[in-house]
Amino acid sequence: MAEDLNGRTVGGDGVPAAGAEAVWVWDTDSPVGRLGLALTEAGLRRLCFLPPGVAGRADAEVEALAATMAETVSSQVTVAAAPLDGVRRQLDDYFAGRLRDFTVGVDWRASAGFYRRALEVTAAIPYGRTRSYAGVAAIAGSPRAARAVGTAMATNPVALLVPCHRVVRTGGSRGPYGGGTAAKDLLLDLEASVSGD
Repeated sequence: MAEDLNGRTVGGDGVPAAGAEAVWVWDTDSPVGRLGLALTEAGLRRLCFLPPGVAGRADAEVEALAATMAETVSSQVTVAAAPLDGVRRQLDDYFAGRLRDFTVGVDWRASAGFYRRALEVTAAIPYGRTRSYAGVAAIAGSPRAARAVGTAMATNPVALLVPCHRVVRTGGSRGPYGGGTAAKDLLLDLEASVSGD
């Protein structure tokens, strides 16, 4: 797939299927590293950590994310910055301590069953607060499923919007994080400093 900063449609044979859902893919820089973004008409479908690189151009990782979206969501994937400007602004505001609650919708279709319930419980954890894996499991309706909550957090398709960094081990130790422990520390420390906790 060739780079086109003005956006172009990719996937399959390069021709969008009639009635195919639009998907937009881009990346952005953040204090926790480069983030990949995929937005559908239903909301943010993917917010993931990407390897270091230069944000703002369609490199191999952005192209790979676009290809994944073309295979799993829709053949009509556009690699372009502009449709994701609102998401990127909210992320900038979050990291600057000016935003506590994202208003970008989440496209939940990638999650189902208990994992989705666990992610929905996690999405409701207030800014600056944490909840244990066991606590999330109990609220999600399966008190003995703390390990399954860990799997749900590890496969969270929209990090930050579904704040899996707010899920910690029983006893309060922070535990692992898909973006790395330094990223989890940064996010929790940022929220604690802004909320005053």
